[in-house]
Amino acid sequence: MPSATVSDSVPIETAHEDMIHDAQLDYYGKRLATCSSDRTVKVFDVVDGDASKTSGGHTLKGHTGPVWQVAWAHPKFGHILASCSYDGKVLIWKEQQSQGSAGGWSKVGEHTLHTASVNSVSWAPHELGAMLACASSDGKISVLTFKDDGSWVADIFNGHAIGCNAVSWAPAVIPGSLITPQQQSIPGQQSQTQSVKRFASAGCDNLVKIWGYREDSQSWVEEDTLEGHADWVRDVAWAPNIGLPKSYIATASQDKTVLIWTKDTATSPWVKTALDPSFALASPSPSSGASSKFPDVVWRVSWSLAGNLLAVSCGDGKVTLWKENLKGIWECVSDMNS
Repeated sequence: MPSATVSDSVPIETAHEDMIHDAQLDYYGKRLATCSSDRTVKVFDVVDGDASKTSGGHTLKGHTGPVWQVAWAHPKFGHILASCSYDGKVLIWKEQQSQGSAGGWSKVGEHTLHTASVNSVSWAPHELGAMLACASSDGKISVLTFKDDGSWVADIFNGHAIGCNAVSWAPAVIPGSLITPQQQSIPGQQSQTQSVKRFASAGCDNLVKIWGYREDSQSWVEEDTLEGHADWVRDVAWAPNIGLPKSYIATASQDKTVLIWTKDTATSPWVKTALDPSFALASPSPSSGASSKFPDVVWRVSWSLAGNLLAVSCGDGKVTLWKENLKGIWECVSDMNS
């Protein structure tokens, strides 16, 4: 069984006064943002892989309820952070540069269209522009598109019946574009780049939905529905892709399972495979219904930058890393206690 070596974990004192719900490194791995039930967001500088060597960081106050998630925008848009909360708001924060040195953080945007807890925020691939998808317990999904002048427009539409837990963008590159010759461009349209606006959402209706943007109608439409979980889908993660034909989506659920959804070509259906935690402990055996369950609720799934390694965070406090072998079977290559 191949195993991945994991470096020693470094504890970080955040000074949060309540449970921490999310922690995200920025694009360069130089900043760490955390959020908590204490209604605050904190930003730390990371020095030599350790945030504790720096000062206490910056505390961002503005939410009036627990803050569930934070997300960094691509650095080409500046030092920008989005946060979402039980208070139904999405706040956009920007670091103000002052005289060559880092200044403080200030709130530059407030999105209040949702009528219940906003559970997840996700920035689109930077090639698509500054766009932020938000998932809410009111059952709606909103997509904010930011303009150069600082204003934004919001598309908001019904997503999942009882509520929406997570959103994850598809890569901007069209699957298969790396190996398929570019079609002859029509004169006058050669500037048209091949990119696609698409994301997945996870809901309390046990479903995962794929949404695509239609330029002709200027609206988001439901392209596909993935049925396979028996309880709330807690998280969804679309794997990065450099233009190979195959697409991967990972979903984590309250039903204690993780499903990997694969789509071989643009016209193929999505096919699901359950991760089998028994592979991590014993020799591979034919999967039975019971063995493909994790010990507890699975809360989060996250892909590596290359899209070939999946991290799974389970309610038992363990994080496991999974990789697909040459036979197409997913194996656990590492596990660690959080």
